[in-house]
Amino acid sequence: MVRRNWIGCWSLLWLGLAGLGAQAAEVQVAVAANFSGTMTVLSQVFQQESGHQASIITGATGKFYAQIKNGAPFQVLLAADAQTPLLLEQEGFAVPGSRFTYAVGRLVLWSKQPDFVDAKGDVLRSARFKRLAIADPRLAPYGAAAVQVLEQMGAMAQVKDRLVQGDSVAQAYQFVASGNAELGFIASSQLVVNGQPMAGSSWLVPESLHSPLRQDAVLLKSGQANPAAIALMVFLQSPRARAVMREHGYTH
Repeated sequence: MVRRNWIGCWSLLWLGLAGLGAQAAEVQVAVAANFSGTMTVLSQVFQQESGHQASIITGATGKFYAQIKNGAPFQVLLAADAQTPLLLEQEGFAVPGSRFTYAVGRLVLWSKQPDFVDAKGDVLRSARFKRLAIADPRLAPYGAAAVQVLEQMGAMAQVKDRLVQGDSVAQAYQFVASGNAELGFIASSQLVVNGQPMAGSSWLVPESLHSPLRQDAVLLKSGQANPAAIALMVFLQSPRARAVMREHGYTH
């Protein structure tokens, strides 16, 4: 309720500023790698609707956490988890009460090769592949979820010597897309490009096999007086923004 009230108050302020013809501003946004493509679309809609501009920097949530604590000039964080925004708030780097869940992601096992990944992920227990790509579980929540899946399936011992890790889920995707790994755990949103599904084969991992991929946004202290940062936080909860996220495979 506190968070809802906070956003409601800033919504009124934003509308008031817009009514007074406030100048357009720019916000520096640290965006989790899995949300990169979706945020590119959202930033265009955001600029059309508000006049403000969002400058997007993508990467692993764990790296953003360290960078923010070391003074990186981000004003909004769109994390791949819920824990990092909470920690930043508790440690005094984020505006109290500004956190909210902007999206819930899904994990997918994907291969460029048709018919390579089966409907139950049993390929993970086979010897059909030499490399399995995942994001670094220490830095990226999607990587941590991938490890949970392998452990739940009892497949970790079979694949541990075949794992290749990227700093982020975007890098895990690149390993598979480039052919350096036959398959990999990525975000379901990465399989939609310009509204079209990627070729290949995939398994949408049951959510019961890993912790929920709840992704939270938070307004950082450096953005609390920035009208573009405030406007973006409001926009991300709008029906228009949520519709775009649904098109890219996210729920709320």
